[in-house]
Amino acid sequence: MKRTTLVTGDSGGLGRAIVEAILECDPEVIVVGGSRSVTKNVEELQERFGERFFHRFLDLSQPDSVKTFFKEIAKDFSPITGLVNNSGFAYDDIITNAKYDDLLAMYQINVLSPILLTREFLRGTLRHGLSSSIVNISSVSAHTGYKGLSMYASTKGAMEAFTIGCAREWGERNVRCNCVVPGFMDTNMSAKLTEDQKDRIYKRTSMKRATQEASVAAMVAFLLSDKAISITGDRIPVDCGTI
Repeated sequence: MKRTTLVTGDSGGLGRAIVEAILECDPEVIVVGGSRSVTKNVEELQERFGERFFHRFLDLSQPDSVKTFFKEIAKDFSPITGLVNNSGFAYDDIITNAKYDDLLAMYQINVLSPILLTREFLRGTLRHGLSSSIVNISSVSAHTGYKGLSMYASTKGAMEAFTIGCAREWGERNVRCNCVVPGFMDTNMSAKLTEDQKDRIYKRTSMKRATQEASVAAMVAFLLSDKAISITGDRIPVDCGTI
């Protein structure tokens, strides 16, 4: 039986890597990607995987749209047994410069909408009675302080706490919920950093280099698979040994 996994943020570099890893790992899985734009990453995924990958418009800055979005994709792609909350928005600044509107936008994308997506996912998967898996993408910044990232880190800390509670609530119904904690990657979200800033960050790792998207994606695909059937409620770092 074909099963579907929903991956948010498929238009970005990590999102693309996650979609690729999932589809390469399991030939029986279809992936629906959700994001606000059709980027080159999305176009190349569509060209490579054809009828195994579908992109749908999803704006996580509008939490009220989540229920309608999920109902629409459930009609075409049920059963949905995997969810990857990968989309993220970084509002980086020091705390004394905090702006309410920017904070609210970040919490809507990084926390509120993923929780609502998880709600809709659980309602569907529980109705089908199938085992399922949720993977939330966190950040090493939730564990290691970086100047200007305290507010962003707080959103990731919130999702890590949510992951543990979700796993506890639904484990006996064969729903697993885990969190992957990537280190700093060379992605669009870190594009504003200077080479000197990046170098200082990477020196705080045991391997003295950036975390590779493919490594993070491989962990996500593993956690979605039946090979990880006994893993839930965990926060798994993939961060080159950040100190």
